[in-house]
Amino acid sequence: MIAEILVLVALPALLVAAAGWDLASFTIPNFLTLALLAAFPLFAVAAGLTLTAIGWHLLAGLVGLGLGFTLFALGWIGGGDAKLFAAVALWLGFKDLVPYALVASLCGGALTLAIMVLRQWPLPALLARQSWVLRLHDEDSGIPYGVALAAAAFFLLPSSEIFRVAAAV
Repeated sequence: MIAEILVLVALPALLVAAAGWDLASFTIPNFLTLALLAAFPLFAVAAGLTLTAIGWHLLAGLVGLGLGFTLFALGWIGGGDAKLFAAVALWLGFKDLVPYALVASLCGGALTLAIMVLRQWPLPALLARQSWVLRLHDEDSGIPYGVALAAAAFFLLPSSEIFRVAAAV
């Protein structure tokens, strides 16, 4: 039951918090990423993952970190996005890492296009009073890629290995 709660409640709640925070401030606080990292060992124990499986998840997280920081160094995503990608990669493991990267890229592209289109339209007066909306609408602002990373995780979660493992416990 603990594994199910972690996959069905804690992981989604932390992803929603990261996406919301990124949308509102273009930052993803380290405490959210650290909470994702800290929750994984609890899941691994509760789900009865073998040491080999845990090792593969750790390796997926490290590969995710390397990929994320490569994208960060190229200026394509922020540092918080890179860390969030790595934390989600840790949870999903190698089996779901490539699909996650692909879906996150598609979600990120769609998000970028949607924000670019919305930035061409004037803001309604009610929204123009919200500082986070003004930042999001500013053409010089970036893209809150944490939203795409969370959306991709939600898209893949029901078909992921961790979901099946949690359900089987």
